[in-house]
Amino acid sequence: MYKLKLFFSGITLLLSGSALAFELDWQKALQVGGQTLQKVQQANRPVTEPQEIELGHGIAANLLGASPLLDNPGAQVYVNRVGRWLSLQTDRPDLPWQFGVLQSTDLNAFATPGGTIFITKGLLQRLTNESELAGVLAHEMVHVLSKHHLAALQKTARMNIASDLAGEVINDKGNPLLDKAVQAGTEVYARGLDKNDEFEADRKGIVIATRAGYDPYGLPAVLQMLDAANAQDSSLALMFKTHPAPRDRLNLLDKIMANNFDGYPAPDQTDKRYNSELAELK
Repeated sequence: MYKLKLFFSGITLLLSGSALAFELDWQKALQVGGQTLQKVQQANRPVTEPQEIELGHGIAANLLGASPLLDNPGAQVYVNRVGRWLSLQTDRPDLPWQFGVLQSTDLNAFATPGGTIFITKGLLQRLTNESELAGVLAHEMVHVLSKHHLAALQKTARMNIASDLAGEVINDKGNPLLDKAVQAGTEVYARGLDKNDEFEADRKGIVIATRAGYDPYGLPAVLQMLDAANAQDSSLALMFKTHPAPRDRLNLLDKIMANNFDGYPAPDQTDKRYNSELAELK
């Protein structure tokens, strides 16, 4: 009988220990769960416009570190003039929009949060008229208007690497964590955005360019040029890596555009102005 009591006493002690361990594990789980919830809340916290602009300036500085601005004041002024006119056709005309031509010979264009848009010299040289330029710039502007890069950053935060890359991290200038957010934002350009973001930028970019009086087929013409280019051309490597295939983008636009933009002819002087002001780049 004594041994039986001892056995049950042992079982009771074991169960008590298990219960205590379970309670401790449950408390730990609640603590971890609370931390995770806090991170998710931070990752989903809206970024204010000043935060967006500050982050964008940091990313733009990184992009300029990789490729400086083209030393051609005429080209810079011209691209800014076209871009500023396009910005007036958007629902965020008061952003500090600025446009620049990068020295890079790659064929590409970039947008950073807050309204900084870059186009490379390589792509600019391949364009044949101002409507094509407007189409490219408007496409990039949609990434800003729809906050695609911010969404990509917040998605990274939700997937964890650091929830401090979103929300409170971008609160103040001089915040040491801002550098991490800028670096993470810059890395988005190497990975590329979601393909649906690119399709949206195509669709809405054409609308913006059309509102501004440009030929709505300017951007499709650029996509046709890219589709016909040699896929092995190193100057197209990043573009092809980070964007859907030009043919896929054209097919979607063909279904959407149909004859919907025929009532918006571009001004006759557009192409002539482009050819005269950027002839030195050819």
